[in-house]
This record gives sequence, C-alpha cells and structure tokens, in this order.
Amino acid sequence: MCLGIPGKVIEIDDTPLMRMGKVDFGGIVREVCLGYVPEVELGDYVIVHAGFAISQLDETEAFETIRLMQEVGMLGEEATPV
Repeated sequence: MCLGIPGKVIEIDDTPLMRMGKVDFGGIVREVCLGYVPEVELGDYVIVHAGFAISQLDETEAFETIRLMQEVGMLGEEATPV
C-alpha cells in the first residue's frame, strides 16, 4: 500500500530540466518534483508520494484528508495545515 500526504505548494522553481517546488506539510517543508502536475500554482494543495506530487486537490479536500489521518493516528497533531 502506498501513502500520499497532502501539502501546500509554497515555492515553484521552473528550471529547464525539471519543475520542482517546496511543499509545506504542516510546518515541515520538503522539496518535491512537480513534473506530474504542471497545472499546479503557488498556494495549491497536492498529494505527495516518495518526493513526487502525484495529484492536485482543493483546500477543503486537503484539510479533510489531514484531519482523517490525524484521527486514525497516522499524523501527529503538529501536522496541521497552514
């Protein structure tokens, strides 16, 4: 089973080689490949798996997913979205 975590795109780097960005996961920021989601813009939410954004979702879906993950103990309370 694979697990994708929702996060908010806070920076985009459109380098010629590969579209990359920084994604905020409730205070933890990671560099992520955005090559699979070319339509994503700053402030959008994405599902990230193994360092790759694999889909885009709206803010309501992102918050609900995080809430459910916290409810079942997959995420700590500190992983509250910004």
